[in-house]
Amino acid sequence: MYGKSEDRDDYQHVPRPLAAMARDLPDGHHIPPHRHVRAQLIYGTSGAITVTTDHGAWVVPATRGVWLPPGLTHAMTCAGAVAMRTLYIARGAAAGLPGAPTVVSVSPLLRELIDEATRLPVLYDRAGRDGKLMDLLLLELTPHPVPALHLPAPEDEQLAGLCAAIQRRPGDRWTAAEAAAHAHLSTRSLHRRFSAATGMGLARWVQQARLVHAVTLLARGTPVTAVAGAVGYATPSAFTAMFHRALGTTPSAYFGGGDGAARAGTVA
Repeated sequence: MYGKSEDRDDYQHVPRPLAAMARDLPDGHHIPPHRHVRAQLIYGTSGAITVTTDHGAWVVPATRGVWLPPGLTHAMTCAGAVAMRTLYIARGAAAGLPGAPTVVSVSPLLRELIDEATRLPVLYDRAGRDGKLMDLLLLELTPHPVPALHLPAPEDEQLAGLCAAIQRRPGDRWTAAEAAAHAHLSTRSLHRRFSAATGMGLARWVQQARLVHAVTLLARGTPVTAVAGAVGYATPSAFTAMFHRALGTTPSAYFGGGDGAARAGTVA
C-alpha cells in the first residue's frame, strides 16, 4: 500500500511519525495551492523554490528549506531544475517546531539525513537501523530560522494591484510618485497604507521584489550581467554591491552552498 510514490497524499496518514518523499521537478514547474494534514519541510538540493501563501512569498535556494505548519494552504514554483526533498511530520512527533512559515538553514548532517530518509520504505522498521535514522532526523530537525527573502502580500486591492505591477516590471524605477499614480493614491496615502499593509516601506518592497526576481533568474543560470539589467541596474558591479548589502553574499556564492549562503538575509 505504501510505496515510494510522488503523490503527497500517500504520505499524510502513514503509521509513522515521519515520511520522506523525493521529486525531481523541471524549471517552471508549478504546484497549485494545496494543504497537508502534516507539517512539511520543503528543501531543494538545486535551483530555487518559491513558496506562496496568502501572506506572501518566500524564495529559497539550496542550503535552505521552508518549514510549513500543518493545514496551511500554499503553492510552489520552481526556478531552475529542482531536486525537491520533502519531509512530512506528524503532529507531536518533534518538539519546538514553528507554528508559522519559517525559512530554515539545512546543515550538512540534516541534508544527508533527509536524502537517506527519501530512500527508506515508507513503512520503515521503527525498531531497526531505519527507525534509529529517522529518530536522529527528528532530533536534528529543530529548525534554525534564518532571515528570509520574503515578499509580503497586501490584502488591500489597490496595493495588491500595484505590487503585482512591480513584480511584472521589477526593472522600472518605481518612484513614490509613479507608484502612487499607478495605485490612484496620493504619495502620502500610498506611504501610509503601504507600510501598514506590508510592514515595510515602498522602496524596501521594490528592492525585495527585485531580489526575488534576481534569485529566480540566477537559479535558472541567467548570467549576472543579464540579471542586473532585468532588475534595473546599469552595471553588474552595482547589482552585485546591492545584492551583497542585502543578502550578505555575492550572487554566485548565494547558490554555492558556502557560508555566505547560510548568512544571507533580508533587505536592509
